[in-house]
Amino acid sequence: MPGPFPESLAEIEMFETIRSNKRVAQVILAILIVPFAFFGMDAYFSDSPTGNEVAKVAGTGISAFEFDQALREQQDRLRQSAGGQVDRALLESTELRRVVLDNLINQRVLALYAAENRLVVTPQQLQEAIAAVPAFQEDGRFSLQRYEMLVRAQGMTPASFEARVAQDVRIQQIVASVGDAGIVPQASAQRFLAAQLEERRIRELRFPVSRFAADVSITDDEVKAYYEANAARFEQPARVQAEYLLFDRAAVERGIEVADDEVQAFYEGNQGRFGVAEERQARHILLSLDAAADAAEVDKVMAEARALVDTLRAQPERFAEIARAQSQDPGSAGRGGDLGFFGRGMMVGAFEDAVFAQSKGEIGDPVRSEFGVHVIEVTDIKPATIKALEEVRDEIVAELRGAAAGRRFAELAEQFANTVYEQSDSLAPAAELLGLEVLTTDWMSRAEGSGPFANERLRSALFGDESLNKGRNTEAIEIGNGTLVSARVKASEPAKRLPLEEVRTRIADDLRLEHARARAAESGAEMLAALQKGGEAVGDWAEARTLQRGAPGLPAAAMQAVFSAPAEPLPAFVGVASSEGDYVIYRVDAVERPQIAGDDERIELVAAQYSQLLAGRDFAGFLADLRQRYKVEISPRALQVQ
Repeated sequence: MPGPFPESLAEIEMFETIRSNKRVAQVILAILIVPFAFFGMDAYFSDSPTGNEVAKVAGTGISAFEFDQALREQQDRLRQSAGGQVDRALLESTELRRVVLDNLINQRVLALYAAENRLVVTPQQLQEAIAAVPAFQEDGRFSLQRYEMLVRAQGMTPASFEARVAQDVRIQQIVASVGDAGIVPQASAQRFLAAQLEERRIRELRFPVSRFAADVSITDDEVKAYYEANAARFEQPARVQAEYLLFDRAAVERGIEVADDEVQAFYEGNQGRFGVAEERQARHILLSLDAAADAAEVDKVMAEARALVDTLRAQPERFAEIARAQSQDPGSAGRGGDLGFFGRGMMVGAFEDAVFAQSKGEIGDPVRSEFGVHVIEVTDIKPATIKALEEVRDEIVAELRGAAAGRRFAELAEQFANTVYEQSDSLAPAAELLGLEVLTTDWMSRAEGSGPFANERLRSALFGDESLNKGRNTEAIEIGNGTLVSARVKASEPAKRLPLEEVRTRIADDLRLEHARARAAESGAEMLAALQKGGEAVGDWAEARTLQRGAPGLPAAAMQAVFSAPAEPLPAFVGVASSEGDYVIYRVDAVERPQIAGDDERIELVAAQYSQLLAGRDFAGFLADLRQRYKVEISPRALQVQ
């Protein structure tokens, strides 16, 4: 039976329910790209706020509101991962909508499966999950005060939050049970390792596209024909130059001074925030006892515990010795029962109450918890303290400055928004009012922009009728937390087809490269056919080198070709067109596959990697079965780009 102590807690992130030490985690996260993030049963089965449904699972709808929210979150994650430079076509693609919807459906069917199978989350599991969340910790220890504050800041009660955590733990149990089924026999792993370590000695003969490009002539008629046949390639979209104002909270905050007396008053009025709660160090001996044990069994274990108490009160120096020999808590027995320092809220209730009621050095009466019966000694006490003002001054200043900036920014933001709207024919009044500089952009299209104009909403407003055709300021648009922008069109150009003379050179270069690629491939293929029939190569082979299958030294297509070539007879020849347009012939002169001993330590690693692949396949199949069982219906409009 596990002990109730922090040493056995897993590392669980606040918004992640699949534990990092599970070998299948990465595979499953590739399938479920949006974290579960505390979607409780109420979130899965709540009524749609709009009445619109994009899909149904077992007759229960997934609302358009829920889908749109998940889609926006995924778009934001993509923008963040790419530093804000993401192709708009990807963000608005049918493919992304399908991935997000599939993820919501997968979450729903897993929740249904968990409910149907009555997966149980024990109070101890729930306590461990919450206590290990880094966001709920101070100085590496769980803080009940911080926990309650953060949960309420998310608009939840501790009870509702805990219900959602419990639901996530249930889903985690499913993930773990499916993932752990991916077992790879040692013999298979051994063969796989040998294949990964296979080496091939090669030389290459290259037919560079540059060799053929010089001999290609492009006529004016070919250029003109290409221009007419590919008109869309030479369309320049409508463009604008804009002037804009940027108003952000950071600038407001930098201008705010915090007086010493404000800091002092805040410190004195919030002593509880700067206190360090009392901590106690204890050691214990656990005698396991099932929660459903009958009275006779309870009496027996309690009698054993009282006998231990009597012994230890007479011989306290033997506590560690007896704990190592008799304690049934695997986490602490080896340390003589020592649990280290901990504060309130970190242990189960009965155990914690006993610890904080005892004096230092006291061996208390036996205490029963849900894990059994404990014999406890408090070995040290760190009394509650208050941090000195100088220790927390910077923290207080930052908080006061932030609060003042928030209030001031809200006031000024309203003035900014009202001014650019009410005096919409110019940005100058707002600039003068708030001391801002009117900035100017380069030319940009509706599809892409840089800086503040990487924000799609801002570009959309700038190219809207009110701004583009009527010459008005855009509304004040929030492009980030605490950053507002208003813009207006300074100059514009309609969409147009670039004239032939402007793109003639580009077309000629493209056609020349296309013809040269074809000639290089034709020449290379002819040489390859001759070599495969025993002919001699015309040209210089590059220096020989050795490739390993598991350590790519060539582009993927080339590696595939080289290691797909027959191992005998040698030499063997294969040819591949490179991404640059060159055609390359590879000559395989030697094949070496090592003999792997059965006790090679690398086999275990390969087996684990192979197991990940199997686990991912199994989990994908499991999800497919669940989707059939719970009857998934998808609305066609859900995947339509708006």
